[in-house]
Amino acid sequence: SDLCSSLHLQSEIVRDESSSGLLDCVREGVARLLGVGAPHSRRLLPLRCLLLPAALHAILRYAVATSIQRVVLWLHQRSKKQRAEPSNPLDAYFPELAASWAGSLVADVVLFPLETVLHRLALQGTRTIIDATDGVVAVGNGGSPLVVPVNTQYDGFSDCLHAISRKEGGAGFYRGFGVLVAQYALHGALLAAARTLMRVLLLDAKAS
Repeated sequence: SDLCSSLHLQSEIVRDESSSGLLDCVREGVARLLGVGAPHSRRLLPLRCLLLPAALHAILRYAVATSIQRVVLWLHQRSKKQRAEPSNPLDAYFPELAASWAGSLVADVVLFPLETVLHRLALQGTRTIIDATDGVVAVGNGGSPLVVPVNTQYDGFSDCLHAISRKEGGAGFYRGFGVLVAQYALHGALLAAARTLMRVLLLDAKAS
């Protein structure tokens, strides 16, 4: 049954793409936002069902990120007083940047399961196909990754939450987590490189 529904959804995607116009994405977005018009899929959830979870995610992310940022800045100020080091021009900018990086990292890691649920609900019923990121490869396609349609049928936020937990376990909430790790690793490396460059430039300026 899953294969039949998958093939049916793929045929719908191809048919919709052949008849889609340039402004169809705008028209469908406005129709979904206002809850008017006939959606192309009955699995497409209206945006009003996502407003409360999205607002909760935004509020929690701001609260967690701000709290971590304040803690990191407080620890930095405390260690600075204990060391009694001379004033450093780098301390005017980089501690806040590092604290903001740490706050965003902790908030995104903690709230990643909630963000996963929101993404799945937002994509459900849309004409979206994704690469199979869980190691599934096509046998007759030279071992290349499969492209699979978004074929979920969640009734809402709580149904999606329980379905992921029941069918995929806790790991299901952290699919795609490696991308987040790579993003913050790159961000942290850029901050460290910028701080090292600024330190070298300041030393050269003092030496001259």
